[in-house]
Amino acid sequence: MNGALILFVLFFILIILGVPIGYSIGISSLIAILAAGINPVVFITSSLAGSNSFTLLAVPFFMLAGNLMATGGVAKRIVNFVNSFFGYVTGGLAIVTTVACMFFGAISGSAVATTSAIGSFMIPEMEKHGYDRDFAATLTASAGSVGVIIPPSVPFVIYAVAVNASVKDLFIAGVVPGIMMGVAMIIICIITARKEGWHGNTGRPSLANVWKTFKEGFWALLMPVIILGGIYGGIFTATEASVVSVVYCVFISMFVYKEMDWNGLYKTVRDMVGLSGVTMFMMGFANAFSYYLTMERIPNAIAEVFLRISDNPIIILLLINVLLLIVGCVVDNIPATIILAPILLPVVEQLGMSPITFGVMLTMNLAIGFVTPPYGIDLFVASAVSGVPIENMCKRVLPFIAALLIVLMLITYVPWFTLFLL
Repeated sequence: MNGALILFVLFFILIILGVPIGYSIGISSLIAILAAGINPVVFITSSLAGSNSFTLLAVPFFMLAGNLMATGGVAKRIVNFVNSFFGYVTGGLAIVTTVACMFFGAISGSAVATTSAIGSFMIPEMEKHGYDRDFAATLTASAGSVGVIIPPSVPFVIYAVAVNASVKDLFIAGVVPGIMMGVAMIIICIITARKEGWHGNTGRPSLANVWKTFKEGFWALLMPVIILGGIYGGIFTATEASVVSVVYCVFISMFVYKEMDWNGLYKTVRDMVGLSGVTMFMMGFANAFSYYLTMERIPNAIAEVFLRISDNPIIILLLINVLLLIVGCVVDNIPATIILAPILLPVVEQLGMSPITFGVMLTMNLAIGFVTPPYGIDLFVASAVSGVPIENMCKRVLPFIAALLIVLMLITYVPWFTLFLL
């Protein structure tokens, strides 16, 4: 356990000193391996193996697809179609924002892309119709978190690679929890709208208007059908689906909606190359980190610690949820998944929890961290888009966090919600 102590102490010291998390993982892993007297070649080979994964290719492609949709007119047409159904009810625009985030998440797999794309025009639109700007920004940030649960999901791909799980099964398992998250936030929207007196912005749905917005958004609405239908139907893998999504996005953005030119495409691809490079770099070092943990049997030791605390599965799962929620407040979803999934999976498996259910539970915990300070990346994105200070959103976000926590407890203790479609 001395090696484990070196690994974790050094890792947290580097994080506190502000060293990028990818470097922190790599440096701490290398020093722990050297301290244990292991040939350093092991560090090199395991790091290379961690980034040499066909499944992992889905991550940069889904990220790229999300950015393409945000700038290519796809998000706007999804919102217009959803608004034709829900815009007239009390809190209609808030419901439209939530449902649009669910649709967009079913294409991009990214919470940040969802928050940015939908928030850029829904926050001003809600304010124009009398909604409080602080509420609009907070809602967009909260609804954006659904983007990592509704399939396809980038964190699900990362989790699948980290623990050798099925990406397809994780995508199927995320459907119902993602819808539950959306419904929970819609309930909060309706309650708040009635209290504040925010009414609908349109008349009752007319067949003509629904048909008009459907025709305008047909190509955008077809995208999740192609991507998810292809995966679930066995036509292509999740990795192949990510490439299909990019090609489809480029086609409809440039040649159907014509809201993106070659220069815009170049800028989007250039931005994503840097981001995906960071992700792959981190995944390589994370594999060395995970290799050392497994070799030292650290996950087994941590499982024994949890089981000594209590033999009640309800208590242990509650403690794991608390741990994940705390981690989600300070660490990004991807590195947290890379580090914690191999450590905690043996614990929950001893309690009889499926690796698929745990993947959804872990991702949902970390997704709640997207709207929980001090990390709260969705809050920062919504703040940048809307100009609303973070502190103004902290109070507004509490009801949404409470709703998401209720859904989290249902997912944790009722496996049916994640497994009945498998």
